Amino acid sequence: MFEGIQFLNKSMFWLLLLIPLAILWYVFKQKKQTAELKISSLKGFKVTNSWLPKLKHLLFALRLLALTLLITALARPQSVDVSTKTKTTRGIDIIMAIDVSASMLAKDLKPNRLDALKKVASQFIKGRPNDRIGLVEYAGESYTKTPITSDKAIVLNSLRSIKYNNIIEGGTAIGMGLATAVNRLKDSKAKSKVIILLTDGVNNTGFIDPKIASELALEYGIKTYTIGLGTNGMALSPVAIDARTGRFQYRRIQVEIDEKLLKEIAAETGGKYFRATNNKKLEEIYKEINKLEKTDVEEFKFYNYDEKYRSLVILAGLFLLLEVLLRFTVFRSFI
Repeated sequence: MFEGIQFLNKSMFWLLLLIPLAILWYVFKQKKQTAELKISSLKGFKVTNSWLPKLKHLLFALRLLALTLLITALARPQSVDVSTKTKTTRGIDIIMAIDVSASMLAKDLKPNRLDALKKVASQFIKGRPNDRIGLVEYAGESYTKTPITSDKAIVLNSLRSIKYNNIIEGGTAIGMGLATAVNRLKDSKAKSKVIILLTDGVNNTGFIDPKIASELALEYGIKTYTIGLGTNGMALSPVAIDARTGRFQYRRIQVEIDEKLLKEIAAETGGKYFRATNNKKLEEIYKEINKLEKTDVEEFKFYNYDEKYRSLVILAGLFLLLEVLLRFTVFRSFI
């Protein structure tokens, strides 16, 4: 009955304690007002079986019901309709530059580095509903997988489709991956522009020096977070392709990440360097970046109050009126 109803003056419900007191007073009063006459026999008296005297207590019940409704009305029942309007006051444009070289198939993260990254990155994208996000792939060369867009479904589908292929030139061109990401963001009008650059190796190819690319990022006010992906020590990594089956052959090799370069890029652009040595650490890194880069969202709430006490007062008045009518008509001779 009161679903979706709140009471503004809940303290008024203490007045309901008057109800049991009123009942006790009524019972006591009735005993006092009942006269007793002792006679030896009822013979000679005409006995009638009228039901009206038995219903005279209905008058008191109507008065109690009216009192209960009035107390409830004093508690100010009201329903509240809340509408919310959200306004994003500060948007962030983010490019995720992802290394897709063969070494990303190493199995030190489960099931491999690339698949582990895609899983964590998809959760990061879903947690940024108010930002625009784009994807850049790079290995020996780089290209834009998805331009910055607010359509998360497109970005997520593109992320899922990322995989190693031998079409892209082999190697790891960190400078080109970063430069392509900068190129996608340099004309952005967003208040904040961010690149998340992930690699599992060292810059060993490409015609753009990573330091030149980081200077370009700085010039355009683009902050760069860098992530070195790979365990410390040896990792089961692809080293060749079996000519008969076309599958990668794996052996344990030393993990080499140019942490010095990645730290310099992050420091130059005002970002931060992270090292992800396992799946859990990778998840924690993206959560930290998510906290560091917050979008300012302004939320407006509109409250529409609908007072419900009026109907209770009217109903209480009707019960009192009914009591008065019954008292001076039907029950007149019994009171």
